[in-house]
Amino acid sequence: MSDGEESAAADTPVADTDDPDERAARLCAQLTLDEKIDLLSGDTPFWPGLIEMVGEGYNLAPYVAGAVERLGIDGIRFTDGPRGVTVGHSTCFPVAMARGATFDPELEERVGDAIGREARAQGANLFAGVCVNLLRHPAWGRAQETYGEDPDHVGEMGAALVRGVQRHVMACVKHFACNSIEDARFRVDVEVDGDVLREVYLAPFERIVGEGVAAVMAAYNSVNGDWCGQNHELLTTILRDEWGFEGFVMSDFMFGLRDSAAAINAGLDLEMPFAMIHDAHLAEAHRRGDVDEATIDTAVRRLLRTQLAFAEPAGEPGDYGPEVVACAEHRALAREVATRSIVLLRNEPVDGAPVLPLDPESSPRLAVIGRLAAIPNTGDHGSSAVRPPEVVTPLEGLRAALEPHGVAVDHDDGADPAAAVAMAYGADAVIVVVGYTHDDEGENVGDIPGELTALFPPMPDELASEFAAAFARRDGEGGGIGQGGDRRSLRLRADDEALIEAVAAANDRVVVVLMCAGAVLMQSWHHLVPGIVILWYPGMEGGHALADIVLGNAAPTGRLPFAIPTSADHLPPFDPQATSISYGPLFGQRLLDHLGVDAAYPFGFGLTYS
Repeated sequence: MSDGEESAAADTPVADTDDPDERAARLCAQLTLDEKIDLLSGDTPFWPGLIEMVGEGYNLAPYVAGAVERLGIDGIRFTDGPRGVTVGHSTCFPVAMARGATFDPELEERVGDAIGREARAQGANLFAGVCVNLLRHPAWGRAQETYGEDPDHVGEMGAALVRGVQRHVMACVKHFACNSIEDARFRVDVEVDGDVLREVYLAPFERIVGEGVAAVMAAYNSVNGDWCGQNHELLTTILRDEWGFEGFVMSDFMFGLRDSAAAINAGLDLEMPFAMIHDAHLAEAHRRGDVDEATIDTAVRRLLRTQLAFAEPAGEPGDYGPEVVACAEHRALAREVATRSIVLLRNEPVDGAPVLPLDPESSPRLAVIGRLAAIPNTGDHGSSAVRPPEVVTPLEGLRAALEPHGVAVDHDDGADPAAAVAMAYGADAVIVVVGYTHDDEGENVGDIPGELTALFPPMPDELASEFAAAFARRDGEGGGIGQGGDRRSLRLRADDEALIEAVAAANDRVVVVLMCAGAVLMQSWHHLVPGIVILWYPGMEGGHALADIVLGNAAPTGRLPFAIPTSADHLPPFDPQATSISYGPLFGQRLLDHLGVDAAYPFGFGLTYS
């Protein structure tokens, strides 16, 4: 090609073809090597980004990666999930596990559509909230982010979310792969047979790749001896060669990439969310010959091609105004999903009729007891946290529904058992709200091994005081980052169990409402009360949803997306501090069936009123 031809090619508009591959190749050819390397990391410098994350909160605005203004490349604009869009003040839906209890992919697709609209309305073009790691053990701290224990069910629900989201923005599925111990996620190696890996733990991912998901996020842990972020078997042999995945692979945040050359050679394309390992080491790795430019070009083209393929959303421009965020339509959907997700586990007769639904005329005084009844409790405070404009608590929902009918709704937080018992004695019915919060289960952001912080670039001297001040703000005000981790017990807190027993002795009409993500062992008290309901972490409209079920305005239709055992002895091994663990094919209901023991409540269990 002559010099004149080369110049003409470089100046040709990238929009002259609709083919994303051709446009991506042309854009890549116009980038310098330094620009290509910059494109493979988050755009924000590491220390300013970390200071903002620690001091102000996680993902307050989209994290940007790979923007090149001179070529009109907007870059990746990331928002997390899966309860909703984590940037701004978005609609907070019930956690994914609750949505799994609906067993309704069509409903989940509607949730995805709403999330996709709110993401684009707030400047994001990638929603990384499709979590399909299997619930291998109920103590897993991030159980709330997936849909259940069954690979087929989890895959179908995740595929539905992808379909809805990708009408508007790119979707990312995570965490690839075998990521189901939270406290050990940075250090544990999961040993798993190849057939079991593919047929069980990777099956939901394969289903979602088949749905056309735009991106995959590699997990922190290692599988069969190789860190997931630089695991060639996972990222290239299986994901691309066997499944035909054409999108891009990104790292989990900050600690998902440990070796720049190993990661990009294995098939990881994008380091998120800040300029960190690639920024410090990729150019030198290229100069040494450890990474060739063709490999860098491949990663760049994947990123560009995927952005171009999803550049035009299905909606009209007017569909993405600020008014779409937490709009009345999406709040109504959040209430519908929360109502559909509630699982009725127990509904025994009292005076000849099931305890639920309650009849306002025969229950003029309702006692609502428990510390969780009157606080917003939408799930963990880590990367999946959504900041809705408001949250309807169980107490607020019940009062809004019952007080117009003349029902007095009293509340006691249960801190003084004697006061709670006295209130229960004087009530016509009692609802006890107990369970967990972000303090008990969720993402653990506090336990970071020293070898990982050693990967941080040197801190500029002028930022040291700002960094210290950011930690002070987080410790003083919460900062939007919480520490939950894996559960150490599958039972309720001892004071919650004691409260249930005391209230049950004081009143025959007691309904226990559980706020949780996974199985709770109830053998010591479930027979003492006629009613048990799983409310989950029900999102911003959860209180209204609970009232809909309690009063019979809607019949419960939720079903358990996992089995609840009678004993922890019927579960697979689980060590929150493990450095190595073997994953087999049996857990949940399949393990109970193999052992020949009954579940307390089996997979798919759920009562209704009809």
